[in-house]
Amino acid sequence: MPELPSRKPNRLQGHDYSQNGLYFITMCVRGKQCVFWDAVGARIARPILSNYGLVVEQAINKISFVYNNVCVDKYVIMPNHIHLLLNIQTFSENGRAMRAPTVSTVVNQMKGFVTKQIGHSIWQKLFHDRIVRDEAEYVKIWQYIENNPLQWELDCFYTKP
Repeated sequence: MPELPSRKPNRLQGHDYSQNGLYFITMCVRGKQCVFWDAVGARIARPILSNYGLVVEQAINKISFVYNNVCVDKYVIMPNHIHLLLNIQTFSENGRAMRAPTVSTVVNQMKGFVTKQIGHSIWQKLFHDRIVRDEAEYVKIWQYIENNPLQWELDCFYTKP
C-alpha cells in the first residue's frame, strides 16, 4: 500500500503563537465563493458588504473584546477572503504578564462566531499566517491591506463574478 504524502506544516515550527507579536492572517471562503461583497467588481475603494460580510466585520470588531490583549491593527474584507493584521501583547500597561490566546485560538473563535451567526460554515479548514518581523514589513502589509480592494482583479484569490 503506497504511503500517503505528509502534509507540510502550516505554522513556523518552534514558534509560540501566543507571544508578543504581529501576525498577518488570511482566511479564505471554501471554494473561493464570493460571499462578502454585494457588488463584486474591480476598483472598489469602499466595498458594500453583504450580510455575510457584515457578520464577518462584527466578528473582527469583537476580537479585542473577547481577548483584551489582542487587537486588530488593520483588516480588509474581500469578496472571498479576509486579511487581518493581529497584534498580540502579553504584558499589560502595568508590566504584568497576561495569558494570551494563540493565533489559532483567535481565528477559530472568529470563524466559529461567523458560522454560528449564518447557520453554516463557509470557511476553508486552515488559514495563512505570516509573522511580521520588522517595521518595514508591517508598513508593507498595512499598505497591501489598505489597497487590496482597489486591486481585486490582480489578487491571487480573484474569481470572475
